[in-house]
Amino acid sequence: MTVQRSKDGGRPDAIRVLRQAPEELARGSLIRLGEGIGKVAYASEHWVVSRERHPSEIIGLILTWKLLRRLDRLVPGEMGRRMLAKPGRQIRALSFLFQALVLSVPRGIWFTRHARHMWRQYRWHEKRGRKLADSHLAGTRLVPERIAFPPTRVKVSRWPGWLVVSEATERAETTLYERINELARARRFDEIETWLTRYLDLRSAAWKRGVFSLDPHLKNFGVTQDRVVLLDAGGLTDVWPEIAENLRRDDELTPPHVRLGLDSTLRDRPDIADRFDTEWKATVKLAEPSLRKPHHS
Repeated sequence: MTVQRSKDGGRPDAIRVLRQAPEELARGSLIRLGEGIGKVAYASEHWVVSRERHPSEIIGLILTWKLLRRLDRLVPGEMGRRMLAKPGRQIRALSFLFQALVLSVPRGIWFTRHARHMWRQYRWHEKRGRKLADSHLAGTRLVPERIAFPPTRVKVSRWPGWLVVSEATERAETTLYERINELARARRFDEIETWLTRYLDLRSAAWKRGVFSLDPHLKNFGVTQDRVVLLDAGGLTDVWPEIAENLRRDDELTPPHVRLGLDSTLRDRPDIADRFDTEWKATVKLAEPSLRKPHHS
């Protein structure tokens, strides 16, 4: 085993390089763990690997998202938003339909100005977020551990049946969003407040390292033992004008707990919601000096 050292004060074991993949990756079929706009994740007991989506898949998801945003404005009860937040078979079928259309018609027809803009934005933010996570957070307790190994063929559930991978990430126990909702169903609200404090501590620690997440939804963060970790780096930035605009919108629009999808979860405990909102704004104020440093502007 060899080790690549991390930057900016991360642990020296930022990326463990192994002579071969962990045995559990090659044993049996990896379950489909989840999906994002650019990747589909598969997991063994302790490790996660991912498949990069084909551009046509991404455009299909973008078009589906656009349709659901329109549906959200037209249908009472925010049905479109709920469907997008928790996609089911119908939504996946719709995205596959759009993908088939993308593959069957000329590029100029489906690649509308808006879709083109969203595609470019996604590619740019994903690339930048990965770079910032590698340079500022790798090797710290703020992100899951990563390992690298020689290209290895693994079986995965559902399509495409198998992948060739050379890197894996430590598997979180669950997302922070799921953990908090599990606790809410059990009426364990004191523990919810503890996890929300850990979430704010993570964001403050990242800010001190010079990076800020423009997409702070709890689904982008995971739970590993007693710590919160960043799972999706696509929203990271170190550009102060972007950060300032994001914070300005926060002040003008919905309260922080609502933006994070906790309005229903904390409906019966407005005191926790109020304390969280107050602490959120206080930590932002404290973080502004480090985020305003010249190399973040």
